Amino acid sequence: MKLTHLNEQGRGRMVDVTDKAQTFRTAVAAGTVRMDRETVDAIRIGGVAKGDVLAVAQVAGIFAAKRTHELIPMCHPLHLTGIDLRFDLRETAVEIRATVKCKGETGVEMEALTAVSAAALTVYDMCKALQKDMEITDVRLLEKHGGKSGDWRREEA
Repeated sequence: MKLTHLNEQGRGRMVDVTDKAQTFRTAVAAGTVRMDRETVDAIRIGGVAKGDVLAVAQVAGIFAAKRTHELIPMCHPLHLTGIDLRFDLRETAVEIRATVKCKGETGVEMEALTAVSAAALTVYDMCKALQKDMEITDVRLLEKHGGKSGDWRREEA
């Protein structure tokens, strides 16, 4: 099997997508920031000294998705057509979900995962004065649509 990210010398390269057709592509990723109930309550009521945690995390996730190619060496710069982050405050966690869309030659899975990761790190940063032992967990791709490999959806329990 030929590995697409290696050149003839066995060194890493960015895959050439010149001849690939542009198609509509979507990816959805999710992650969790686990924390104490008191920290979730502070987020809910706006009691975090640094400000509106979810608003800042929203912007951080959007910025990160747009700059994924600057962080992950083999990612292509993409013209993203849509980025949306959703937050669900649980009893002892913040659940994050990012949906990223584009019309292009390659998928947006990495952009969705990067959006979730940056949003989770921002939640941590905004709340670390309240709690240092928060955990960022379960960052994962939930589904992707479009492209040569077609649609895929994670089977979750």
